Amino acid sequence: MNEILSRYCPRIEFDSYEDFYANYRCEVPENFNFAYDVVDEWARIQPDKLALRWTNDQGEMRSYSFADMKRLSDKAANMLLAQGIVKGEVVMLILKQRPVVWVLMTALMKIGAICIPATYQLTLKDLIYRCNIAGVKFLIGIDDKELVESIRTALPDCGTVKKVALAGKDVPAGFIDLWAGIEKAPETFSRPRGNADTQTLDPMLVYFSSGTTGMPKMVLHNHSLPLGHIVTAKYWQCVQDNKVHMTQTDSGWAKFAWGKIYGQWICGAAIGAYDTEKFSPQGMLSALQRLRPASFCAPATIFRFLIKEDLSGWDFSFIEHTSVAGEPLSPEVYYKMKEMTGLEIREGFGQSETSVMAAAFKWLPVKPGSMGKPAPLFGLNLLDEEGNPCDDGIVGNISITAAGTPGSPFQEPGKALETGPLPGLFTGYWNDEEITRSAWYDGVYHTGDMAWHDGDGYYWFVGRNDDVIKCSGYRIGPFEVESALMEHPSVLECAVTAVPDPIRGQVVKATIVLTRAYKASEELIKELQNHVKRVTAPYKYPRIVEFVEELPKTISGKVQRNVIRSRDTDRGGKQA
Repeated sequence: MNEILSRYCPRIEFDSYEDFYANYRCEVPENFNFAYDVVDEWARIQPDKLALRWTNDQGEMRSYSFADMKRLSDKAANMLLAQGIVKGEVVMLILKQRPVVWVLMTALMKIGAICIPATYQLTLKDLIYRCNIAGVKFLIGIDDKELVESIRTALPDCGTVKKVALAGKDVPAGFIDLWAGIEKAPETFSRPRGNADTQTLDPMLVYFSSGTTGMPKMVLHNHSLPLGHIVTAKYWQCVQDNKVHMTQTDSGWAKFAWGKIYGQWICGAAIGAYDTEKFSPQGMLSALQRLRPASFCAPATIFRFLIKEDLSGWDFSFIEHTSVAGEPLSPEVYYKMKEMTGLEIREGFGQSETSVMAAAFKWLPVKPGSMGKPAPLFGLNLLDEEGNPCDDGIVGNISITAAGTPGSPFQEPGKALETGPLPGLFTGYWNDEEITRSAWYDGVYHTGDMAWHDGDGYYWFVGRNDDVIKCSGYRIGPFEVESALMEHPSVLECAVTAVPDPIRGQVVKATIVLTRAYKASEELIKELQNHVKRVTAPYKYPRIVEFVEELPKTISGKVQRNVIRSRDTDRGGKQA
């Protein structure tokens, strides 16, 4: 039995989804700290246990044990304290998937500082906005020339940032050499006592929301978040003790918390990390062969690109479980991946604000296109505009009904919450009570994502509330139309949005990236429109079709339909 996992879950194995949903419990201690209670504990119990297996585009390989992680994070904690970082202060990390990400996230937990992971793709405006609104004191990045130049340019407008450190071999003058500082720091580090120590409810981590609508919000999590990701890792991703799990994501995205540190290490799995400069299908396939993960999770975008490649010469036999999250996976991509590789992709749903909320858990038959069934503890439900539960087939707001009061130590109501906070649910939007209360009130967190459930209890994603198209009295979910379009061999990627129409209210528009073998034409537009009519329903076909070189996406890889809508508004809804 996993000695660490069993400390927090009285029961680990279940006979069925129904057994799991009814009987899963997670006990949350008052002073849980993932760095001490998981990383350091593995180092004590099994010091040589593999924690991280890392590779990059050049094929380099490195491995780190939990003893390595404890030693390096202790030194990093001492280095941070020497730089004046103490409990409650804010540190931003822009480190791609360098091994130092895991070291520093662990070290920041040890001293009780608040970690803000960020992506290297931030624009200058993004960087300044995040540093100022969050009150970042210490900024730590890689020695990438473009990033260094952005930091130099941003610093005069970032009033709270006092110091900048860089990780790499080429650290310019004026910046702290991160690795040199870590190496010089003492190896001995003891857990602080008294007020300097952490409690479970203390702030730990802030993710900026992906910003598909409006300015990104600061999603605040406390130290209970890692325990919420036990369900994510063990029962959806199906990670295994002493085997490698690989989730492909940049460290600046909340998918990193989902798949590259918390639940995986609690369950005793090693992290497989592919530190790529720019995604390519061939690079991903090569990295998989080197890392050989037993479980693999990736965004839908990656699977969409993989099915356009010749996969016949690649070995996938070492992958025992495959999952997807971030955006819905169309049935066409599911069937193609299964046909080409034998892998059955299990979808999961959640947000930066949560751990996995619904999934095709391991006991459930997969229904391609469905996000599966609700996770335990959250009391997940679909609510209409009056806050009433929706019947089968009726679209509603995906809502956590066991949310209680934002930031409260003990959420109520909710079964199995007597032992502490609701693990996996954020505590609110940091420093913005108004936005928090607009989504979280009367004991319910309203996600803003819309779905319906069928008679078997499976949930089917429709889209963000703002993305649902209202045409001639019909409500059309963009994902259903996108899934139909993805079945056509000409479509590499697509996004479906609404365009205002004086007669119908709104009409469906498809923005499409074509595969290499096809060229835009009026004939292809008509072919795609007729295809959607056949696959879905005549009223759902896209009356407007635009071909583009690429889709606008957030820094986390999600399609920005709001950007497409804004562009259409600027040009009066007309397309060439």
